[in-house]
Amino acid sequence: MTVLTDPPPAPAIANTVSRPTVAIAFGGGGARGYAHIHIIEMLDEMGIRPVAICGASIGAIMGAGVAAGMTGREIREYTLKLAGNRAEVMAKFWQTRPSRLSELVDGGFRFGQFNIERIVKTFLPPDIPETFEELGIPMQIVATDYYGHRQTVFDGGDLHAAIAASAAIPAVFKPVKRDGRFYVDGGIFNPVPYDHLMGKADIVVGVDVVGAPEGDPSKSPTTMESLFGVAQLMNQSMIQLKLMVEPPDVFVRPPVSRFRVLDFLKAQQILDATATVRDEFRRKMEAAIAAWEMDPVAVRRGK
Repeated sequence: MTVLTDPPPAPAIANTVSRPTVAIAFGGGGARGYAHIHIIEMLDEMGIRPVAICGASIGAIMGAGVAAGMTGREIREYTLKLAGNRAEVMAKFWQTRPSRLSELVDGGFRFGQFNIERIVKTFLPPDIPETFEELGIPMQIVATDYYGHRQTVFDGGDLHAAIAASAAIPAVFKPVKRDGRFYVDGGIFNPVPYDHLMGKADIVVGVDVVGAPEGDPSKSPTTMESLFGVAQLMNQSMIQLKLMVEPPDVFVRPPVSRFRVLDFLKAQQILDATATVRDEFRRKMEAAIAAWEMDPVAVRRGK
């Protein structure tokens, strides 16, 4: 005689399906990149630790902090403490001036003579190590090879030199020489380098802090406003093309346009003005996670 028994309970889906992996690209934008702190804090709140990071310019600095194990709160506190002390910032910045008198008087003083490598070593948090190999999360940093007419991706060796190369804003800082090549701001060639993360995680995130020219349309922009504004427009055209070809799973643009690329002493104002991106990022991340959980083996694009 066969005895019928209740079937064993099916295992809960939550116990058989792991969480999706996440990779994130922090874009370039100078001081506007302070808005990245909101994204980092939201990753912390959601318990998400990226498996890969890519950064350009200020995004390389923020990304290196995350890869080194800093929390969003730690990055915020360090940033506000530094940016909130104008005297300390100016004193440190002056320490990075050209070291030889000849550099100051040869052809007249030029602001672009400031050495970004010295600035990086002076201002970086002590938590960020000197080499890529010491990071807790694999990281890539993009820089623009000036004479090579292309982007270069650094992922090993001297981390500080790679950050400096990626953050060397033209006309503000000297190009960085590394391995016999001269490099400038990585955001010029790839302002939001999420393309380097495709296929490295279940969910790829891109954060755009380039912004766009903003002001009174009845007034002509100044020379400096035109210089940086045109760069923003060119960057946005590149980003738009990338988004048309292959967008990331999550893409956010904090409202940074009212700020200038060199507004580094306005950290608190930038953070206050861009806080709305927190809820937007959470919603988009939750939607991306929910979509992955419905079919974790689906093809990433077009599903």
